[in-house]
Amino acid sequence: MRRQLFSALTTSVCFALCAALATAWGWRQLNSPLTLPAQGLFFEVERGAPLAQVTSDLEALGVLRYPRMVDLYAQVRGTATGIQAGEYEFVPGLTGIGLIETLGGGDVYLHQFTLVEGWRFADAIERLRAHPAIAATDRSSAEIMTELGKPEAHPEGQFLPDTYSFPRGTTDIELLGWAHEALWSLVDENFEAFGASDVLRQPYDGLILASIIEKETALDRERGLIAGVLHERLRRGMRLQTDPTVIYGLGDAFDGNLTRAQLDADTPYNTYTRRGPPPTPIALAGIASIRAAFSPIENGALYFVATGEPDGGHVFSATLEEHNAAVQRYLARERAGP
Repeated sequence: MRRQLFSALTTSVCFALCAALATAWGWRQLNSPLTLPAQGLFFEVERGAPLAQVTSDLEALGVLRYPRMVDLYAQVRGTATGIQAGEYEFVPGLTGIGLIETLGGGDVYLHQFTLVEGWRFADAIERLRAHPAIAATDRSSAEIMTELGKPEAHPEGQFLPDTYSFPRGTTDIELLGWAHEALWSLVDENFEAFGASDVLRQPYDGLILASIIEKETALDRERGLIAGVLHERLRRGMRLQTDPTVIYGLGDAFDGNLTRAQLDADTPYNTYTRRGPPPTPIALAGIASIRAAFSPIENGALYFVATGEPDGGHVFSATLEEHNAAVQRYLARERAGP
């Protein structure tokens, strides 16, 4: 009897010891780094894929040595069915436990795309659809604006330049929707602070001026001054006479050299032949240009012309005589060359 009791006790101890050793070994494996390349690994979890399929795929890639151990851990934790679809970046040092936490937390990799100040809508949509992580649609510009809830709006200038982060599979319309909302939040905020005037009767008027400012200068110190010139000329009923609007109206006919004949050719965007601002923005206006359009620096200047200096600056003048003199200095500098 004593011998049987001792044998049973010995067996129980052995089982307990083996279980403890197995548990310790398994815990060690779960906390050991996966076999990942030095540059990391991008891995996509398909929608609806079970955890067992994911760990099996990682085993086939040589990343995960004991996939069933990870499956068991997730089942015990109650997280086996909580993994989320998407693209993940696995970096060296990631463990089996970290893998489950990453998949369960939906910590998907975010790609980036930058809408650049001064781009036209055609530039933006072409580059956006070329991004490898974007799910490009074939919607026309009109269809895009309809899906964004603005069926009557022209798409030009309707999106805020910025860098946007997004998961793989985001559509071009989704990203443009974020940029559109961000733009109008900023424009409406600035219009509310500025208040309606004879020059800016509605927020859209300010956006049009902001797009002109964006194309006229890359210098932050000049944006408010150029806004001041535009406001003053509109207030006096003068033509804006800005080259970028003419160039926009020419479209593909512009070859980089703006001629006198083109300045005289009437289009809806020719601010030499027509009074008032153009009918739509002419480019994507950045935050600085939008703010400048609603907070002009008005010092009496009615004209500006490039200095010809490398920084791309301008000379601002209050009278036509001063402006003509500045133009002559610019032409002389151009003739003199570098």
